[in-house]
Amino acid sequence: MHYNELIEKQVIGRLRVDNPWWTENEVAAYYAEMHPRLYLDIFYPLVFGMDIRRAVILMGPRRVGKTVMLYHTIQRLIADGVSPQSIIYISVETPIYNKILLEQLFNLAKQALAKTDSKETFYVFFDEIQYLKDWEVNLKSLVDTYHNVKFVASGSAAAELKKRSNESGAGRFTDFDLPPLTFYEYVHLKGYAHLMLPMKMDWSNRPITGNTTIDITKLNKLFIDYINYGGYPEVVFSQRIQENPGQFIRHDIIDKVLLRDLPSLYGITDVQELNSLFTMIAYHSGSQFSYEGLSKDSGVKKETLRKYIQYLEAAFLIKKIRRADDTAKEYRREMLFKLYLTNPSLRCALFQPIDENDEVIGNMVETAVYAQWIPRNANIAYANWNEGNKKKGEVDIVGVNEAKQKPEWAVEVKWSNKPFHNPSTELKSLETFMKTNGLTYAIVTSISETGKKETPYGCLQFMPVACYAYTVGENTLKATKISFGL
Repeated sequence: MHYNELIEKQVIGRLRVDNPWWTENEVAAYYAEMHPRLYLDIFYPLVFGMDIRRAVILMGPRRVGKTVMLYHTIQRLIADGVSPQSIIYISVETPIYNKILLEQLFNLAKQALAKTDSKETFYVFFDEIQYLKDWEVNLKSLVDTYHNVKFVASGSAAAELKKRSNESGAGRFTDFDLPPLTFYEYVHLKGYAHLMLPMKMDWSNRPITGNTTIDITKLNKLFIDYINYGGYPEVVFSQRIQENPGQFIRHDIIDKVLLRDLPSLYGITDVQELNSLFTMIAYHSGSQFSYEGLSKDSGVKKETLRKYIQYLEAAFLIKKIRRADDTAKEYRREMLFKLYLTNPSLRCALFQPIDENDEVIGNMVETAVYAQWIPRNANIAYANWNEGNKKKGEVDIVGVNEAKQKPEWAVEVKWSNKPFHNPSTELKSLETFMKTNGLTYAIVTSISETGKKETPYGCLQFMPVACYAYTVGENTLKATKISFGL
């Protein structure tokens, strides 16, 4: 037997192992029994429909459940009557598939199925596609060639995948971003949605539906658990992993991204320098930084720092939030900015779990709130001012109307009930911001207090921060659904 024939035989054998539904007519019980992400209901219609000739690219950081979502999609396809022998799953990072082009893998799968009809309909899933060089060119060619096949690909280097998708897949690819678990999903997956009740509230001068709770004590416990363990589905449901989250997240998420993904994508040679920088950012998530200060503290040159921060954003480990002044306008020179982990449980994995009285609870609550906003790519900033004769002040989140370059709303994130009882003394910066910009309404979070407070400068809607995070997570999911016309 020739070498190439031997390799082909081994590849076909591996394909049969990875596609058990070809013979069993169902996905492995390990995946079938897992709780599906709520995003599955949005993702599945994009895959199922054959009327639009586009590949679907599932993007997101490591361990947010992309592979599991692919298996749940396969499970649902079979339940909806698609022949199991018409569904092909290929994990591109499998060593035996190294340097084999996508089309060749597809043809070998058809060979394993003994299907030679060129008009046969297939659903083909390429998992971890970023490990194939020039994947976007290969995939675009497949979409153009096989009109009766729906191609789906997944990958962890989200920003790099999106860049290549936009450059080479215009009109041929549909991008789908899967974020870490939102608090809304976390509550639902843990079976506590019954704790929540709808609540009417105002938002940018219009009524919307928010959420309150029947048991704030229980919800706050869930929120603290979310901060420590809630970003990744596997951690949520495994007590064993929660006992040592550092080993799971550091090895499977942080180390693989920092030591393998980013160096291979961007040619980084000093991985220890990058690792040290990320550790510093994670410890101080939610703090205000400057490139000059970071450079002094880390010993990394400023230009290198800028690149590293871009790379860490590309890997969806951190998010840089711009600073605005007291009128929500950008500063001409970007001197200061905030950096947030894309989900707070990354900090717990690197250091230790926190409780409601921990000295860093304020920053981690703020990190958790931003984690609900980040997937929406909303035009948000934090306002911070101390120039000229202006008295120093800061507002945690402001929504900016890009066309008008004016703030439309403001949120002050607090893990405290003091502002509810003493708004005039505890919310001076928010008062200044509202007066300066003519805002008549703002949201202030608390530990447990709910209610409206009328002040001389406007109405303040107080709500527990856990309820606010739940509401933003819910709205983020709805916004994703709307963006796909569903």
